[in-house]
Amino acid sequence: MSARALADPATTPAPRDATEPPEARGLGRDEVRLLVAGREALEHTVFRRLDEFLDPGDLLVVNVSETLPAALEGRRGSDAVGVHLSAPLDDGTWAVELRAADRSGPLLDGHHGEVIDLAGGSRIEVVSAYFGVEGRSRMLRVRTEMKEPVERYLARFGRPISYAYTRGDWPLAAYQTIFGRERGSAEMPSAARPFTDELVTDLVASGIVMAPVLLHAGVSSLERGETPLPERFRVPDATARLVNHVRASGGRVVAVGTTVTRALETAADAGGVVRAASGWTDLVLGPQRRARVVTGLITGWHPPEASHRALLVAVAGDDLVARAYAAAEEERYLWHEFGDSCLLLP
Repeated sequence: MSARALADPATTPAPRDATEPPEARGLGRDEVRLLVAGREALEHTVFRRLDEFLDPGDLLVVNVSETLPAALEGRRGSDAVGVHLSAPLDDGTWAVELRAADRSGPLLDGHHGEVIDLAGGSRIEVVSAYFGVEGRSRMLRVRTEMKEPVERYLARFGRPISYAYTRGDWPLAAYQTIFGRERGSAEMPSAARPFTDELVTDLVASGIVMAPVLLHAGVSSLERGETPLPERFRVPDATARLVNHVRASGGRVVAVGTTVTRALETAADAGGVVRAASGWTDLVLGPQRRARVVTGLITGWHPPEASHRALLVAVAGDDLVARAYAAAEEERYLWHEFGDSCLLLP
């Protein structure tokens, strides 16, 4: 490992980490635990009972982004290195993170002109730091030199991005949600992973409305308390109109994940009216920018020091989020993309 590797405590397995998909633990996707946190009470249940905690006319907004096999193995001279492709940029370059080969943490010493060799005679060349100072930046802007389109190359040589808390290698299907339709996420929009076809049928039959948005999730920066990266998104006109109608009718707008929350709130004006929008979002939700549209949130569990929590507070308030985290810790809910879930209904 390079001496400039940065230790990443979020990748150190702990008893509360979900180290494998629930299916490997003998559970269905919708059999993970669900903590329902409302203003009056907390309730422990399972995800397949989600429909019991929503009302007819409530709106669930889901992310239709599909996960790419965005992790590659590379070589820096004689040293192995992990390469995580985060997002294609408008000038044809890519935002990329270099990782230690043992998945223990990011490498910060990438520099202009450095070449990383990849399988099949392909390579990437570092152009600059994507943010921060060159030689100390976790994210790099690179030029790809591949013999075929990047997505086709990833299908041949890539694997899903995973971290040291994950035990074993799991197929790409384990990192997809049932809503994925448009490839582009470096990491799974994991809040939607527990949904199944049967559960969606139950929700619709109960009068719950569903609508799509798109946000291609980049490499996660949330575990280290960093500002989330800009991400590509799209809120369709039909979804925007439905959100406005549900809010005007007194229903709840429940975002399935922080990606959906970010997309909807980017498309909302100061008065909470949502309009069709697309492009890049650099919106950071937190104490200084509260949610204007989203009134409920389905999320997974992440370390409490993560900036993920600031977004939860922007939707649900600090008191409810603190009570939910305390209950999850006490009941040993599992964290990360294969873990348990929470429904925040402030």
